[in-house]
Amino acid sequence: MRLSLTPFTNAFLVVTVVASPLPSVVSSIGPHRRHSQGIATGQALYFLTNDNQNSVAAVAINADGTLGNATLTATGGSGSVSVDANGTPAPRDALSSQSSLTLVGHNIFAVNAGSNTVSFLTIDRSNPGALHLVGQPAKLPGTFPTTVSASRKHSLVCVGMTGSRAGISCGTFDRENGIGEMDALRPFEIGQSDPPVGPLNTLSQTFFSTDESLLFTTVKGDPTVNKTGFFSVFPVQQGGNPNACNASSNTSASSLSTQDTRSSPPGTSVLFGSQQIPNAKPPQIFVTDAAFGADILTLDPTSLHARLTANQSIEGQTATCWATISPLTGTAFVTDVGVNRIVEMSLKDASIVSTIDLRQDKASRLDSGLIDLKAAGRFVYALSPGNGTVEAAISVVDVQSKKLVQHAGLGDIGVTSRAQGMAILV
Repeated sequence: MRLSLTPFTNAFLVVTVVASPLPSVVSSIGPHRRHSQGIATGQALYFLTNDNQNSVAAVAINADGTLGNATLTATGGSGSVSVDANGTPAPRDALSSQSSLTLVGHNIFAVNAGSNTVSFLTIDRSNPGALHLVGQPAKLPGTFPTTVSASRKHSLVCVGMTGSRAGISCGTFDRENGIGEMDALRPFEIGQSDPPVGPLNTLSQTFFSTDESLLFTTVKGDPTVNKTGFFSVFPVQQGGNPNACNASSNTSASSLSTQDTRSSPPGTSVLFGSQQIPNAKPPQIFVTDAAFGADILTLDPTSLHARLTANQSIEGQTATCWATISPLTGTAFVTDVGVNRIVEMSLKDASIVSTIDLRQDKASRLDSGLIDLKAAGRFVYALSPGNGTVEAAISVVDVQSKKLVQHAGLGDIGVTSRAQGMAILV
């Protein structure tokens, strides 16, 4: 199936969908939004176009898990593209990151790498494709923002920047006024440029712990020059804010510590996309390692140091960089920008559970590889940025049958190989 675009307003676009027949594994689910083993099907997915005029694409998820109508809403900022070692733009992995946009409740935060800002948009509760930009994009104290996370509990949004002024900055937010002034940069001295030379030696992902008491950040090393990456942990200093999403009116709002704890566990190299493993005690983080496959890190809750608990090489991998955890299967799914497949991995020892080879499917066989992905209900939704010749697309995969159920081309709505990020409203 393909998505086609019709104008709605100058900054807001409505997309209609023409769908091809889907396999019976999906079409037999039924007309109502289903809960599979207590896990709800998503309502909509979101990603960044990352164009010069940056926009958030919102694509409705039908009751059967397939993709439906879509919209584009401008962020008020501009996207950008990192460069490779030769200084050539590298759009297929434009930001070299995971979580270039993030979703908290009915709030979306999106980075604008070209204008060094972060935008705040709200989602209409009755129409998840209707987004509203709140206030103006917030200016950042660093350069080339690539990853963002937000805490609803603390009304705090934190952005990771990976350019010549790299590091973390945070600000409070509320749905009426938007994002407040971002605080001083917590620097990561990685020696980068504007735009950065990637994907090595860049910030990969910043994300809050499940209980929102810590901010984690993965930073890639560079094995070609024997430079080790690290895992950063900043504690949240909790304020007296009693009402989530209204911190800007409270003088004792929570803030992020200015001092982090960093670990470079032996056996890790190019830490990339991550997610905290549900219910693990002590806390554990599943994280891809673009040098070979994936790791499981265990966090000491007292010292905040991380140690390597398990790792797994993936045969034939090029750059295993993005990860999501399916609540339904209790496993992780990872993607590779250079290999058109999804690998399922254990949350206990990172062993490989299954490999979903999309090169064998007629609809997706031309995709050059997959980047950002998210799991919801019975499905994993994975973005392929294309390569300038093959259009960008989203693959919808059933995590139980391990089959592709839909391949949605994005070229007709103007989405290019610069597209990044993935978030899902459940």
